[in-house]
Amino acid sequence: MRWALSICRTPGSPKPEADAARAAGSGGYDLSLFARPPDSNFLCSVCHGVLKRPVRLPCHHIFCKKCILRWLARQKTCPCCRKEVKRKKMVHVNKLRRTIGRLEVKCKNAEAGCLVTCPLAHRKGHQDSCPFELMACPNEGCTEQVPRGVLTEHRQQCLHGIQQRCPLGCGATLGPAERARHNCYRQLREAWGQRQEHSRTLVLCLLQRLRKLHRTTNLIHRQLAQLGDFLEDDTLLMSTRQEEAEATPENSIEAEVWGGQSQSGV
Repeated sequence: MRWALSICRTPGSPKPEADAARAAGSGGYDLSLFARPPDSNFLCSVCHGVLKRPVRLPCHHIFCKKCILRWLARQKTCPCCRKEVKRKKMVHVNKLRRTIGRLEVKCKNAEAGCLVTCPLAHRKGHQDSCPFELMACPNEGCTEQVPRGVLTEHRQQCLHGIQQRCPLGCGATLGPAERARHNCYRQLREAWGQRQEHSRTLVLCLLQRLRKLHRTTNLIHRQLAQLGDFLEDDTLLMSTRQEEAEATPENSIEAEVWGGQSQSGV
């Protein structure tokens, strides 16, 4: 393979700088991911993992992009040949990247029981549908993580399940625990009984007020009748007095005349 001479091989014990780079975190793929041991030409000489986003330096040595950037942040030389390196001179080796992408890898959930292997480039796609992938329960308040394959069952039994309206149409909003003991017919009967009692109380109160209003109205009618009788009697009395007052002058004149005549005759 034509990359064999381009990938650095460090004879003897690793350089201290390489050990420091590996300690800072691997930039390549872990060898345990692959279904079969990958070719040594695909290994990064800095992290000793399979090349991830490989880049080639002007000296033709190839490294993981992350590994070489970390290296160059401390010193500006190639980890293998010690030639001076300028960052802008790095070149992405896309053909090598595609070749590595076709290597067969195990599912990241292999230890959990997934037996699927797929090309490295398709690993993310499989992970998005793997039934062994741990998923967070979507119910608010639940912190459990369960395999995707049993997530539906877990959601049905989860005590923090999403609240739903009663399927019988009573209008109540219930969580899983409440749905298990919900009896909307009994609750509706109780609610109806409470409403009937409340309505009965309101009707009785209204009747009491109507009786009181009726008694008050009758009292007003009687008082008005008495007032009318009083006014009528008073009118008659005033009329009688007026008549007497009008009749009194004539009687006085007649009395005077008769009185004078009597005196003359004597």
